[in-house]
Order: sequence, then structure tokens, then C-alpha cells
Amino acid sequence: MGIERLGNQVEKESRDLAILEAVIENGPIGIVRLAEETGIPKHKVRYSLRMLEDDELIEPTPQGAIPADDIDEHVAQINEGIDHLVGRLSELKNVVGSVEN
Repeated sequence: MGIERLGNQVEKESRDLAILEAVIENGPIGIVRLAEETGIPKHKVRYSLRMLEDDELIEPTPQGAIPADDIDEHVAQINEGIDHLVGRLSELKNVVGSVEN
């Protein structure tokens, strides 16, 4: 099964969320400082910023990235989505566990 692929996707999403959190807490913030704050390499920070901008979670400014005006609504939706995924993964684990027994 694509567990490795799923793990890689979760890692990427985790990185994006770490960048988003740093932007929310420290914005405006640029790539170099984000890399320093998060320990994430600059090329991955740049990629995450692009994805977050495409998802309308952040906005670029000359001083660095800032959170979108409606970031609280987006964060609430993200949290709901994560809760749903955790529940779904738990269900899948139970299904796989019952097949093993």
C-alpha cells in the first residue's frame, strides 16, 4: 500500500503548517528568517510559501510573508480537516487490525 507516499505527504503538510505557524506568529517574515526559525532548508521554505500563497493562507509583501486577513477561518478549517483525517486513519487501522487477527 502507499504508506510511504502517505508518510511523505504528511511530512510535506507538516512542514507547510510549521511555516504557516511561523508566519502567523512573526509576520512579516522572509525566507531566511523562516529557515532559521523553523530549521527547514530555504528551498523547502520557498516551496511551502508558494503552496501557502496558492491556498490563500498567506500574502507576500515587500517585508515578507504575512497571514491572510481571514487566517482564523482557514486555521479552523484546517483543524477540522485534521480531526477528520485522524478519525479516518483510526478507522482504517481498526479495519487492518481485524484482518490481521
